[in-house]
Amino acid sequence: MQIPKIILYYGFTPIKDPDAIRLWQQNLAESLNLKGRIIIAKHGINGTVGGDIEDLRKYVKLTKRYPGFKKIDFKWSDGTGDDFPKLSVKVKSELVAFGDPDEISVDENGVVGGGVHLKPYEVDKLVAERGEEVIFFDGRNAFEAKIGKFKNAILPNVTSSRDFVDEIESGKYDHIKDKPIVTYCTGGIRCEILSSVMKKRGFKEVYQIEGGIVRYGKKFGDDSLWEGSLFTFDARLAIDFSNKTKVIGECEKCSKPTRQFYNCANLACHELVLLCDECANYDVNKGCIHELSNKRDSEMIG
Repeated sequence: MQIPKIILYYGFTPIKDPDAIRLWQQNLAESLNLKGRIIIAKHGINGTVGGDIEDLRKYVKLTKRYPGFKKIDFKWSDGTGDDFPKLSVKVKSELVAFGDPDEISVDENGVVGGGVHLKPYEVDKLVAERGEEVIFFDGRNAFEAKIGKFKNAILPNVTSSRDFVDEIESGKYDHIKDKPIVTYCTGGIRCEILSSVMKKRGFKEVYQIEGGIVRYGKKFGDDSLWEGSLFTFDARLAIDFSNKTKVIGECEKCSKPTRQFYNCANLACHELVLLCDECANYDVNKGCIHELSNKRDSEMIG
């Protein structure tokens, strides 16, 4: 019996020959019938892959044999068996596209000069000790925060990771430079870079959640500082950490509570839109969601 699972992981370590690592990873993943995305860069590796649990265990074991990947934290979640259309293994200039490959430097211990790693229980301990002084800072794209976030978090208005440097340098967050800041993102990789970006620009006390939201949610579910669902970059689009997850998202057309994103079928648009079931049934299969929804709004007003 096959048990579909998904693993999310990254490892920052110097890689002298990214192309050789790409070829090895391509062959390894193909031999185990895995699908998903793996990125190799001079700074390390970043991947999200799905497959049968036994095949993934073999993949983890063999990947950890590479000296620089021994300490990688592989985060597991349930899959459907059809979460990725294919396998993609690529060499890129950055593991996360912040726009400048030289923004960070890495050694065998990871990112040099990044934020202090906090385990989930240490995050709650920090908040218990210092209360409202602690600032949660979302390291994801703004649309991801629509369905889930840390309570009272700062949600930067960014559409991609490339926007973060300009956002940090804009001056709008200078008033929190002396505060304890906990950066967070899905699995932790974006905060490895974001925390370094912030420290370089004068933020004095910067932390990041070890293992990201995934690890925090597995530890505390919906019983602590996280609220809502977690957006995922695969066919699931969102996951919950318990059976009592609060729905904080709102349908972009009628404002009803929802956690479900839909991908517009119009290739010229192809944007993710947060919709309730009723609005999705009306729009999704009838052309561009945005155009049809605007037309429907006009019809309703008329």
